[in-house]
Amino acid sequence: MFLLFKGDVFHDAVVNRADGDLREGYAGYHRGPIDFRLGRQILTWGVGDLFFINDVFPKDWESFFSGRPMEYLKRGLDAVRVQYSSEALNVDLVATPFFRPDALPSPKRFFLYNPFPGAASQQEMTPPARAENTEVALRLYRRVSGFDVSLYGYRGFWRTPGIRAGSEGSVSQITRFYPRLAVLGASAQRNWLQGVISLEAGRYNSLDDRRGADASIPNSEWRVLAGYQRQLGRELTANFQGYAEIMDRYDAYRKSLPAGTPLQDRVRGVLSLRLTQFLGYQSWKVSAFLAYSPTDDDYFTQPEVSHRLTDRLSVAMGANIFGGRRDTTFFGQMVKDDNIYLSARFDF
Repeated sequence: MFLLFKGDVFHDAVVNRADGDLREGYAGYHRGPIDFRLGRQILTWGVGDLFFINDVFPKDWESFFSGRPMEYLKRGLDAVRVQYSSEALNVDLVATPFFRPDALPSPKRFFLYNPFPGAASQQEMTPPARAENTEVALRLYRRVSGFDVSLYGYRGFWRTPGIRAGSEGSVSQITRFYPRLAVLGASAQRNWLQGVISLEAGRYNSLDDRRGADASIPNSEWRVLAGYQRQLGRELTANFQGYAEIMDRYDAYRKSLPAGTPLQDRVRGVLSLRLTQFLGYQSWKVSAFLAYSPTDDDYFTQPEVSHRLTDRLSVAMGANIFGGRRDTTFFGQMVKDDNIYLSARFDF
């Protein structure tokens, strides 16, 4: 039996607020092939680099786009987790009675596209903590013919909200809510051509709108990813990725859109490249992540330089840069949100 706690205390000068956050806090027990954990945990599944298909756990995009360390992209989840390991099959089962959404960029800190600028009243409805709303996620994995293969299943809710106007279509009052979701997927990874190839796919089933006729609920879709990482030189690596979201029932989606609402493409594709160079016996790290969507014609890049001064003290400097032709696309809506960040970190 063991206990782990990890928390943060901080002051946010932008909104002039002091706060704290319990990132992790759980009790764990290990016996033979079984691991058991109860409490707030950080969970990571899948093989993508900043593209999440079968990793259905909550993210903190505001922290990420503000320049906080990469680990803060993941939000802790209050869950029961049971893991079983064997040569034949490994099992990872997670049950979550308390829903936690993604933390999206806030208009208090970022310039964002607002589809309902005239809404005087906004409310958010999160799934209540009831037995029928318990989220369940399952991962089965093993090695097959040189591939690390995983199968995934999830039943719960979309982490980003749908938006519904008030009665009789009034936009003076809107409600943010989280529709039900089921996901089935798989991933595979192995060494190939002096590098590592990664493949992942997932089927997102929008359970509250299977016909795609409700514009306030995300349509069912496929998500696919292919990646390749290899070393280009001494301490220099490159990771290439191609990612796509393919919407189901696109005709029904188009017919359901209210007048004046921006139309999404059926396919959203993104290409990405991450370059990482270590220098000075790995005390210096120079990296750059670039994502470009040829379908949305927008982009995001994050260059960063970090230096480890001692075993416990490190510093970093980087930037988040956005671009796009339309303010309704994922990166395009944040063209006014370019920022530079500095950080110093002491581990103890």
